[in-house]
Amino acid sequence: MSHQHFKGKEALEHVIEAQAQGVVSANEIHGSESSGSLNAGCHAASECALFLALIAYLFQFLKLPVANALPLLCIFSGSLMLWKCGKSAWLGWFRLERLHRVLDQERFEIEHHRGQERDELKVLYAAKGFEGKLLEDVLDVLMADNARLLKVMVEEELGLTLASQEHPLKQGFGALLGVLISSSLCLVSFILIPSFGIYATATAIIATSAFILASANLNGRIAAIVWNVGLYCLSFAYLYFLLQWLSS
Repeated sequence: MSHQHFKGKEALEHVIEAQAQGVVSANEIHGSESSGSLNAGCHAASECALFLALIAYLFQFLKLPVANALPLLCIFSGSLMLWKCGKSAWLGWFRLERLHRVLDQERFEIEHHRGQERDELKVLYAAKGFEGKLLEDVLDVLMADNARLLKVMVEEELGLTLASQEHPLKQGFGALLGVLISSSLCLVSFILIPSFGIYATATAIIATSAFILASANLNGRIAAIVWNVGLYCLSFAYLYFLLQWLSS
């Protein structure tokens, strides 16, 4: 039974594999759309700023008057806000659905393979320095409560933190707020300084969003700003030079 549950692996190998799968499960879902309302809002603000700057330059290239370009930019901002809000909420639901599936699977293992679950716990807590009678006492306490055991197995074995999962609607609201703030700043700057205002504002929004995300995740702030602003400049330069080449 033990080898059937571990699929021919020792308990230590099974725990290592499960932790690796948990790390992937915790991160792969988001890709360009990170979890959490703050991340959703910053990513949405950056994308909105980039798209509005690119479209504004296209209108400028086509010599479209500001009075005609402004309503079109507003319409695009509204469409983007609906898309980012809905997409962020859907990704949140998608993540929760998978988390529930992981919980159901782990609950099944607890109910039908208690001996093997104890072996996994023993490996985990032995690695933390527990040994002898203390280790056995800890295992007895954890095995006595299925709810606590489920939480420990999910967080310790799979590397998932249940308390960090935000409600999908909160993530959707974060994206909505990000687009709303970004589009408002870009459109106001487009009205006040039609020649270059929206481009400067977009740069500031992208740099600020990168700074906030880097600070929240304890990553390098300068590197994040340089990478994000650099990608913005590269995207803008691609449109600029391609349009210039097509018009020549």
